[in-house]
Amino acid sequence: MIVIIVVVVLIIVGAGVLVFIGLRNPTADTDKILEARLEEFNRRGEQVNLEKIELSQPFSERVIYPIARSLGNLAIRFTPQNALQDISRKLELAGSPAKLDPTMILSLQFICMVLFGGIVVLVFTIGQTQWPAGRIILFALGFGLIGFYFPQLYLGSRITRRQKSVRRAMPDALDLLTICVEAGLGFDAAMAKVSEKWENELSLAFARVIQEIQLGKLRREAMRDMADRIGLGEMTSFVAAVIQSESLGVSLAKVLRIQSDQMRVKRRQLAEEEAHKAPIKMLIPMALLIFPALMIVLLAPAGFRLVHSALGGMFH
Repeated sequence: MIVIIVVVVLIIVGAGVLVFIGLRNPTADTDKILEARLEEFNRRGEQVNLEKIELSQPFSERVIYPIARSLGNLAIRFTPQNALQDISRKLELAGSPAKLDPTMILSLQFICMVLFGGIVVLVFTIGQTQWPAGRIILFALGFGLIGFYFPQLYLGSRITRRQKSVRRAMPDALDLLTICVEAGLGFDAAMAKVSEKWENELSLAFARVIQEIQLGKLRREAMRDMADRIGLGEMTSFVAAVIQSESLGVSLAKVLRIQSDQMRVKRRQLAEEEAHKAPIKMLIPMALLIFPALMIVLLAPAGFRLVHSALGGMFH
């Protein structure tokens, strides 16, 4: 029994470490560490080689992260191509959080499955109540299945959060685009101003469009790719309106102003829709948390008095 507990604890700790490493941003941290190490070597006047740079990285970047990626590469061999494309599409819509890729998502799915199932086995093993092995395995499989789909749920929440951020920022960004275009700037320069003004998902999308145009991609193709990466109906209509105005020779400032008004009306309608949903969403916490506590506070004194009264003796 002690050996089983030790093995389960080691599995849970290892899985937890791998999940932590996978969900954070390893690329940015590695770049900062490498820059600091190179500056330190330059100040000391030491000769820089690949071995020193490799050893200067933390243990997690040299060992744990490659192990997680190897698990993902192993899982790719048994994963259908449609599933990989679906994961890649979700990562693209989520904005590539923490620089994740399909291999890391697959690795995290199996790690979370082991982590959730191991926690259930550990809880039922060290508990006072001895459960049958079949029931423990059944619960472990159920929680393992939940853990397997946990990274997918994480991606879904990131996609929803990103699309809400873009939808919320579009009216103000289109106003700034309109002002810049009316002031005489080109559309590319106006998008650059928007990307410099704010630091949000929409400004990052505009900055990527500018970079792709500078690398030689056509503006219409870069904007269509941006709409595909965001997956939002408002962005798709905005891109279509800009491309159509460019091809037909319509005033771009007028099109941007119309689009800005439409986005603002759409944002107001969505806010009103969320406000109407609020009372329905409040029913669950009110029924499960607020009403029981309120009933206890109001009826507990009367219940105590009733128990100690003559009427309470009838129930003894």
